Amino acid sequence: MLSTVLVSPPRERRGRRHARKDAAKSLIAGAIAEQKALGRAYARELQAEQNAAEFLPRSGESGPAALRTPGRLRLPRHQDTSATLAGAYPFLAEGGTGSEGVFVGQDLYSGSSFVYDPWVLYSRGMITAPNVVIAGIVGAGKSSLAKSLYTRSIPFGRRVYVPGDPKGEHTAVAEAVGGKAIALGHGMATRLNPLDEGHRPADLDDTEWRAQLAARRRDLLGALAETVLERRLTPLEHTALDVALEDTVRSSDVPVLPMVVDRLLSPTARADPASRLTEDGRLAGHALRRLVAGDLAGLFDGPSTVRFDPTLPMVSLDLSRVSENATLISVLMTCASAWMESALLDPTGGQRWVIYDEAWRLMAHPALLRRMDAHWRLARHYGIANMLIFHKLSDLDNVGDQGSAMRALASSLLANAETRIVYRQESDQLGSAAAALGLTGTEEALLPTLGTGQGLWRIKHRSFVVQHQLHPAELALFDTAGRMHAQRPEHLENEDSTRGDGDR
Repeated sequence: MLSTVLVSPPRERRGRRHARKDAAKSLIAGAIAEQKALGRAYARELQAEQNAAEFLPRSGESGPAALRTPGRLRLPRHQDTSATLAGAYPFLAEGGTGSEGVFVGQDLYSGSSFVYDPWVLYSRGMITAPNVVIAGIVGAGKSSLAKSLYTRSIPFGRRVYVPGDPKGEHTAVAEAVGGKAIALGHGMATRLNPLDEGHRPADLDDTEWRAQLAARRRDLLGALAETVLERRLTPLEHTALDVALEDTVRSSDVPVLPMVVDRLLSPTARADPASRLTEDGRLAGHALRRLVAGDLAGLFDGPSTVRFDPTLPMVSLDLSRVSENATLISVLMTCASAWMESALLDPTGGQRWVIYDEAWRLMAHPALLRRMDAHWRLARHYGIANMLIFHKLSDLDNVGDQGSAMRALASSLLANAETRIVYRQESDQLGSAAAALGLTGTEEALLPTLGTGQGLWRIKHRSFVVQHQLHPAELALFDTAGRMHAQRPEHLENEDSTRGDGDR
């Protein structure tokens, strides 16, 4: 049988323990002494090196060894072409936006070609909002630039919609590119029904389509009534509009504005059994009556006589035959844009330009401004690039009062457009332009010196000065001052040809 016994090791003798500790202390002391000796040797070498070095005086050497001229150095001024300077100093010129996109003209800083395409820049992450704002005084060339941008985009598969053309400038362009210009005016047979169902997106079922259609019609009627009344609708007026619209849709397959007006002014017993909506909707009904029996009669008071074809490369609504009235034109542009709206808000409709020319008219009315702001915010979702054209950036300051909701909406249009193109501005407009765009002092001083067709492009945080270039065929098609350059009447030319040299 085995057993385990714990024993202690023998204790170290006292003499051996003292000897071991003395040996350890001796080793440590030797290592410390050796380290100190090495440090002293390194210090002596460093001191010897410093003593042997020769330092220059603080002011440098004197005489020819100083390598300096005795006086101030003056270099002659050198001037050269931008092409030569771009090669000599390649890192001083902006690299541009690349080569993929629509050719615009020449970058005056680098001399290279300048191209632009909001969808390409968005896909690269260079911008996050595809909308464009163009501002410039009359005759600066902003209209020609807008037409060039959208017509040169058509071969790339883009489509162009102009929901309201107050001056008829885009009619000839639409016809030239194979599109269609729909002219509206008093005495013409053309009718547009803003309550049309329009183009139905393929991905919507019946329930979703009915809800979207009802919301669009209700929003349009409310915006039109508020614009004419120049105030917000009351809850009772909203109810009267909703009931009149529902009753009209229920009783007719093709609802039109006159039916809604009749049901606002004289509600049916089925829609208003208590006869209380007649008074509630009276003012809204008379406001909308202006569209069917007042100065807009004959434009939106019946079924549409033309069909909106979203497959065309360009569709423009020519409003130049309507009398000049700010409120009238604004209401007209709203009705026209509502007629196009179902096609514009189709996510499968491809990439499209929507051109708002003379848009300051819409911005003067809160209801219409809210509709425009909603479209701008949804531009990326629907593949739309909105283009806003006006004369000067201070037009945004004329919208509403300082700090008002309208002013904030107008400013949001500029904030949601990361491409801002400024053509020549008058001297009194420089401050507002610089404040709105965050221009530098150099850029601000550049604006009044820009020539025709030259513009300052601000693409997010980058700046370019671009000379817009036109083909002769484009120049003839885009000319907005043709009457100013028209030939003299034939009878005057004949009269001049019969005069002698002494008569001239």
